[in-house]
Amino acid sequence: MADLLPQSFRAGIPMFFLLAVLVADAIAGVGATPTLPDGFAALGEGRVAGVIDGDTVVLADGRQVRLVGIMAPKLPLGRPGFEPWPWAPEAKAGLEALVLDQRVEMWGSATTRDRHGRVLAHLVRARDGLWIQGAMVEQGLARVYSFVDNRAGVAALYRIEDEARRAGRGLWSHPDYTVVQARDAERAVRSFALVEGRVLKVTRVGSRTFLNYGADWRRDFTVKIGRRAARLFTAESLDLTQFAGRLVRVRGWVRWENGPMVEVTHPEQIEILDARSGRGTVEAERQ
Repeated sequence: MADLLPQSFRAGIPMFFLLAVLVADAIAGVGATPTLPDGFAALGEGRVAGVIDGDTVVLADGRQVRLVGIMAPKLPLGRPGFEPWPWAPEAKAGLEALVLDQRVEMWGSATTRDRHGRVLAHLVRARDGLWIQGAMVEQGLARVYSFVDNRAGVAALYRIEDEARRAGRGLWSHPDYTVVQARDAERAVRSFALVEGRVLKVTRVGSRTFLNYGADWRRDFTVKIGRRAARLFTAESLDLTQFAGRLVRVRGWVRWENGPMVEVTHPEQIEILDARSGRGTVEAERQ
């Protein structure tokens, strides 16, 4: 917040008003209403009685719903010492503006409950068909975030996210969310990040495949793809060896393992930026 408004202006303004201003600014100028793609199964509906954070709601019957396909900036939610991520309050306020006291439909594609008992679903606002995940990404209030058992709709979300990022909406205006160049990936360790660069070499070691972005695998950024994940690429006619020399963006949690590393569990974590049929995800490589 301090980077967005001068202290003298903020001093006498209630926090809820500041959030309303910032969320309205994020919403301004967005395009056509996002609609849920095909391929999902109905999981029921309910009325949203509360919003926990930018990607979790509570229905009137007490069920919690985690909006799959996205990650909003995180709030402490009672965790001692946890600092809220930039744009976390705005993301919560944005989701409240979209769904609080509204009836929503829940749609799923694979795993529909997590280990906490929450429903895992895409939400559609019943009164007008608005796809809530698409709207949050469009406004720059969340990033695309997928799991191996919840991958549907990611290609559509990437297209929406790309436009929001180019426009600098919402969280994309904050330096913490800038796409990290592979040569600078060390600064992203212990965070969820988008990292991009040209793959220098693809190496197979036992059952694992490595995309090496630099000459020194002990220090430079690397993507690790295990056997199970590699099978998913093969099943979709994607040859990992062909990633050498390509401009590739990967998203995931960056950890230190012989240099900064992201482990890929499914193809949707990767975008090929110089795809033969144009800028896009690995989907372009299948055609």
